[in-house]
Amino acid sequence: MVTAMKISINADMGESFGAYKLGDDGAVMPHISSANIACGMHAGDPVVMYRTVGLALEHGVSIGAHPGFSDLQGFGRRHITMDPSEIEYLVTYQIGALQALSASHGARVDFVKPHGALNNIAHHTGEVADAIARGIRAAGRDLIFVANCLSEMTRAAGEAGLPVAHEAYADRHYFPDGQLMPRSKNSAVIRDPELSAKRTVVMAQEQCLVAIDGTRISTPVDTFCIHADEPSAAAVARQVRAALVDAGISVAPVTGRN
Repeated sequence: MVTAMKISINADMGESFGAYKLGDDGAVMPHISSANIACGMHAGDPVVMYRTVGLALEHGVSIGAHPGFSDLQGFGRRHITMDPSEIEYLVTYQIGALQALSASHGARVDFVKPHGALNNIAHHTGEVADAIARGIRAAGRDLIFVANCLSEMTRAAGEAGLPVAHEAYADRHYFPDGQLMPRSKNSAVIRDPELSAKRTVVMAQEQCLVAIDGTRISTPVDTFCIHADEPSAAAVARQVRAALVDAGISVAPVTGRN
């Protein structure tokens, strides 16, 4: 008996805070399998976090912490210089907040994915990736580190003894060397649902990244990210999920539970 390939679709959720609404979580959540929930530093607040956990549970979506720099004004996309120990404790702190609010629902946090500038820096910088891994491990040794494919974070997760899920992007272009194209490039974000879906199926089936010129870069791929702050997010998520299912690929949550 052949076991179907399992792939997760994740998206950043719970990014509203106070009087400010960002994204349309209600439209995106039904089409994903794992939610990266903002933990109050770059976005989100306690009420939004609590409600987002509830929405994830309603749709059978696994819960992940999405820690970032303390940067509401910059949405966590600005580089803040911090010592490794400061990054470690910042990560543990944010995971702990989401763990407590999840526990109030009788739920648990399954994985952790760094946000924005923190994620971008850790992709290339070993000491930052190691600090994040230590911060995750302090919050729970069974927490899955969702880490960019071909990054320092995948190495750091392994060395810290953490389970890792290799992440590719369904709605972002890559350079031929496997590096993510920065948002400053006009073609960086893919807003065409059909193009996103086609690329995602290829990357899942061939276990590779697909660059903007068609180059394939071999790597394990376990989960695909869709940016929920894009107006096209719900349509992209819907079509990506349908395309994976049509290709015989099971869409499953990022979770360490059987």
